Amino acid sequence: MNYLAHIFLSGGQPDVMIGNFIADSIKGTKHNAYPSEIQKGIILHRHIDTMTDAHPGFRKSTKRLHQNYGHYSGIIVDIFYDHFLAKNWAEYSDVPLDVYIQSFYRLLNDNFEILPENIQKMAPIMMEGNWLLIYENLEGIDRVLSGMNRRTKNRSGMDTAGQELRKYYALFEADFKLVFRDLQKLSTDYLSV
Repeated sequence: MNYLAHIFLSGGQPDVMIGNFIADSIKGTKHNAYPSEIQKGIILHRHIDTMTDAHPGFRKSTKRLHQNYGHYSGIIVDIFYDHFLAKNWAEYSDVPLDVYIQSFYRLLNDNFEILPENIQKMAPIMMEGNWLLIYENLEGIDRVLSGMNRRTKNRSGMDTAGQELRKYYALFEADFKLVFRDLQKLSTDYLSV
């Protein structure tokens, strides 16, 4: 899952949202340096990633892309799945997507000092470009994929993956719905302990 899904799966708990958002930057046991609720978000992020990678629906999605994108297929599917979450947002939340995202950006700004250095550099750029909201439309996904391709020095070819999204749109969306249903259960169970 990508940023929007990780944030959403945090159950609306602000510190868990922060932990889930920063988790990729926190390696090994370094999460122990954070307050317990942020630790909880970091661990939740790891559970989400583990379940996603092993999920049959996710594997079906990555298989459609593997021939053209190899090991980048999972990253691309993560981005596609954030698109489907944004597109179908009203099925998952009563809070409008733009309001939800602005609230999350405020949360980041209010807790800026606790963010890892690389996230402190990335977050203002993300907010200025409103990355989370542009997932909602296909042109936004194309922009995200082009940016990711540039980050790989054009080795990934991700900038063309929007073509596969359009070609297999209904299949990717069906996979997403299965995977996300199971992730919602995982997150609800984890957060209720």
